[in-house]
Amino acid sequence: MTSNDLVLSPLGLRFQGQRYPCTIGKNGLTGKKREGDGATPIGAHRIVGMLYRPDRLMRPTDWALPIGPRDLWSDDMTDADYNLMVRAPYNASHEKLRRADPLYDLVLLTDWNWPYAIKGRGSAIFIHQYRRAGFPTEGCIGLSRPHLHRIAKRITLQTRLIVTG
Repeated sequence: MTSNDLVLSPLGLRFQGQRYPCTIGKNGLTGKKREGDGATPIGAHRIVGMLYRPDRLMRPTDWALPIGPRDLWSDDMTDADYNLMVRAPYNASHEKLRRADPLYDLVLLTDWNWPYAIKGRGSAIFIHQYRRAGFPTEGCIGLSRPHLHRIAKRITLQTRLIVTG
């Protein structure tokens, strides 16, 4: 582990010597992640990208990509684009990246089951803004808006998310 890793433990998310309260999946942590199980996968996951809403905030880093009105994420295990960013119109099951609420205004993408997805192993694990403190996610990591933005400005493409069991 390095000081530039994000380390999730029962005490919260540690990054560069600071601890940040966070939320995880509603069904806790798992070593056997499955699509729709509501759990956060244990392991070391690379941060492979950052997405942001340009209509709501300034670009946080030079490598962040904008979320457009047609951007979606496929969560359909039967689709060839499972666990990939896709564009509307898209008939298979998906999640909208451009949401009405602020949860995905800034998203850190991990390499969980990506780029070569194993069907059923679970779609994307994001680090995003939480709804409120203590409110669980569907499997992602949630942070307060100020903490997410502080971390996003300091991570690099070598940063890993390490989830301990």
